[in-house]
Amino acid sequence: MGKMGASFLPPPTFLTVFLFSFVTLSVHPEPALAITRHYKFDVMLQNVTRLCHTKSMVTVNGKFPGPRIVAREGDRLLIKVANHVQDNISIHWHGIRQLRSGWADGPAYITQCPIQTGQSYVYNYTIVGQRGTLFWHAHISWLRSTLYGPFVILPKLGTPYPFAKPYKEVPIIFGEWFNADPEAIINQAMQTGAGPNVSDAYTINGLPGPLYNCSAKDTFKLKVKPGKTYLLRMINAALNDELFFSIANHTLTVVDVDAIYVKPFDTDTLLITPGQTTNVLLKTKPYHPNANFFMSARPCVTGQGTFDNSTVAGILEYEKSHKIIQSSHSTKKLPFYKPNLPPLNDTSFATNFTSKLRSLASAEFPANVAQEVDRQFFFTVGLGTNPCSKNKTCQGPNGTRFAASVNNVSFVMPTTALLQAHYFGHSKGVYSSNFPISPLIPFNYTGTPPNNTVVSHGTKLVVLPFNTSVELILQGTSILGAESHPLHLHGFNFFVVGQGFGNFDPGKDSKNFNLVDPVERNTVGVLSGGWVAIRFLADNPGVWFVHCHVEAHTSWGLKMAWVVLDGKLPNQKLLPPPADLPKC
Repeated sequence: MGKMGASFLPPPTFLTVFLFSFVTLSVHPEPALAITRHYKFDVMLQNVTRLCHTKSMVTVNGKFPGPRIVAREGDRLLIKVANHVQDNISIHWHGIRQLRSGWADGPAYITQCPIQTGQSYVYNYTIVGQRGTLFWHAHISWLRSTLYGPFVILPKLGTPYPFAKPYKEVPIIFGEWFNADPEAIINQAMQTGAGPNVSDAYTINGLPGPLYNCSAKDTFKLKVKPGKTYLLRMINAALNDELFFSIANHTLTVVDVDAIYVKPFDTDTLLITPGQTTNVLLKTKPYHPNANFFMSARPCVTGQGTFDNSTVAGILEYEKSHKIIQSSHSTKKLPFYKPNLPPLNDTSFATNFTSKLRSLASAEFPANVAQEVDRQFFFTVGLGTNPCSKNKTCQGPNGTRFAASVNNVSFVMPTTALLQAHYFGHSKGVYSSNFPISPLIPFNYTGTPPNNTVVSHGTKLVVLPFNTSVELILQGTSILGAESHPLHLHGFNFFVVGQGFGNFDPGKDSKNFNLVDPVERNTVGVLSGGWVAIRFLADNPGVWFVHCHVEAHTSWGLKMAWVVLDGKLPNQKLLPPPADLPKC
């Protein structure tokens, strides 16, 4: 794609100039035409300077953050990713359903072998029944710290938003900046068993802003006109931190999360976990306020580990009218207002905010949540330990090594891709399908932790017949301290039917499930010391990753996968692998 630096989305007509698009008939019965859009991602090293530190880092097309993808619902995408760096590369299109196109999902060693140096791979998929904001990011090791960008899906031509059309649309993507190489950071942590070193700054659209040393010039400025409505497409692409976000003296209206419309509600502050997106409407003041306003984000932290306790700020700036420019007082420096963000550990804000999220549940945008389920699963998610190997000293808890697990199984990444092993019937020696459907040894999950915190290991999956209706309880644990875990499910959206603190009580808590208008999303925060209940329909054949979107926890093993079998009908079967699928 050409120049991507502008802060506003070009109108879709303008985009077609960039794209060698040709019209193909849509797979949908509607008359709206879909097109095929071609993108080229060259993964290359680029020197980037922030906080007075220059480093050579892995980028797409030399840009940080990477280029924006814009498409319409129903479009087909062909994205050629060419790897010009020494690292293995794999790209995930976060939140895209990938119906029957699991080969294009992107997590390394789950749906594909990574793209090796000098090789390329074309990600080929169609956007079916989705519109809103998602994002793309690398899905191997910690490379997503620099390899990420916005993914904007516009409604079909002629289909309006279920809210007033905004004057402008602006992507706002949060990230984390490390002065050091993030690959070296996680490699060192995996060797010592300690928690990884934290980032040096948070960023908005790649810029840390004026509250960091040597950073004033690297500040994102959102220039607005009075009396207009702006759609802010917010994305949390940070590695390890949930974030609070607020714009001083302005109210935001939440209209969409994870590319699903919600019942609009007003808030001064957003909570957004890694892997989540939120679309908000910002109504600017009717007149020039003679002030500037900080747009700030800082972490929401519940665990006991170290974290980057800093604040990223951008500036909301009102454009001056000619009248103001001509008047004498315009030379005065305008005052700055800063927002009041909640305390770092404000779990009550988090609970209150997430409870306001409800599906539209309208005729046009129904909430098709299963009223009855075929299978129920209970997964504990949390931290644990691995013993230190002989003759070594480890820097994890009490001389051990940090680990993380689901139902006390710390996932071992295979050396060949699980989807290939499944498709060709070669699962033997690659994975087993005996993942525990509930903890093998129940305990007081959020109470006093057990003395033995050692996890087990394995590449274990759950096999689901096509169209199985699933209920999954995700239960946080207090082992090594209760922490929040943003859990992401590949290949599906799910409905969040319940959440609470403490241990899930099936008799009591199930009665209070919301089966009318639960929020639908692809990433959900399991509250610190609490649980969340989700339901989804396994209508997408393939192998689908589930993992914590806090990168440190994923590295330690907080991940697993579902195998969804083919259905009986031709359109219920996984398509065969593409010819250029990378080899391990």
